Amino acid sequence: MSDRDKKKKFRTEFRKNRAPRTRERDWTKRAGDGDDEQLHDVAHGERLSGKGELTKKRTIVGAATDDDGGMQINVDADCRRGRVLSVFGLTCLVEAEDGSTLQCAVRRILKTLTTDERHVVVAGDEVFYRPDNAGEGMIERVEPRRGVISRTSRGRQHVIAANVEQMCVVSSAAEPYLKPHLIDRLIVSSERAGIRPIICITKIDLIEPHELQPLIGTYSRCGYAVLPLSARAGLNIDALRKLLAGRQTVVVGQSGVGKSSLLNAIEPQLNLRVGVVSEETQKGKHTTTTAKLVKLASGGYVVDTPGIRSMELWDIIPEEVCGEFRDLRPLVNHCRFPDCTHQHEAGCAVKDAVADGRLDVRRYESYLQLFAGDDA
Repeated sequence: MSDRDKKKKFRTEFRKNRAPRTRERDWTKRAGDGDDEQLHDVAHGERLSGKGELTKKRTIVGAATDDDGGMQINVDADCRRGRVLSVFGLTCLVEAEDGSTLQCAVRRILKTLTTDERHVVVAGDEVFYRPDNAGEGMIERVEPRRGVISRTSRGRQHVIAANVEQMCVVSSAAEPYLKPHLIDRLIVSSERAGIRPIICITKIDLIEPHELQPLIGTYSRCGYAVLPLSARAGLNIDALRKLLAGRQTVVVGQSGVGKSSLLNAIEPQLNLRVGVVSEETQKGKHTTTTAKLVKLASGGYVVDTPGIRSMELWDIIPEEVCGEFRDLRPLVNHCRFPDCTHQHEAGCAVKDAVADGRLDVRRYESYLQLFAGDDA
């Protein structure tokens, strides 16, 4: 047998709770019932390692490592390629290459691999699935991701969307109030992932437009595209439609800022659910409950996501935060100390720029919050 004919193997780890409980707990009850014939089957010893029948680390036949060091499960000719449109509990809605959709479950071996991710499959994933005779399927393999937007959730990685090339950071001028620090966190997340950010400020018709000129000017000087929008008045909707055409985009923002309303204004036939904002709390309700991939008539697609109220960045240490701020990054090399944190050190070029008015104070405060690990 040649090396090519041999099945590839990969050594990987599984979650500890994959194996069923090995110790029987009802043998005393059976003894009390007089079932003496089965007592000889009771185990007379117990393993203390806690591994059970399946160890935490196992060898998978039919898998190999990819260029990034991850695991790629080999698939056969019966599997077909598709894209995940949405995830609902234990099932996923997958679009096949011919445009049809079907419900798919996720192969158990994928769900039990040891990983930092909350969900093994997310909207936008490219997958291989095995169809069955009932019009459903089983996801056998998830392709390597690119353009991943994620955050930290309970110590694990919560992937919001995968395989996108730009992100619409949506915030409202009013109802709910504008949260510039949340915008900064989302921008840092996109910079970290190598994704182009587009800042969309909605409900511009509810305020005097000149009130936002300082904020728009700050982001524009950094080279970011900023669009003041109004879905009700149709302001700049055509400009946003052109930016989304033929691209893979994720739409992110807090609840009630009008993400679904913007998409309905771009393509009315989408008919996405919209909600209202509470006058007392200035917070919106979750009308979008799960991330959904929506295809656009102009080409490309957008991922409509549920509202977020905080954005704790994933896989970034405090020393790396400054490098993700375009307006702070050029100043770092002029600091007196190479390990300057730009907080209390003497001879700090960043602090000097803030004092001289060359660096926006609010952007500097956003940096301090991210460096300290505070929530937005």
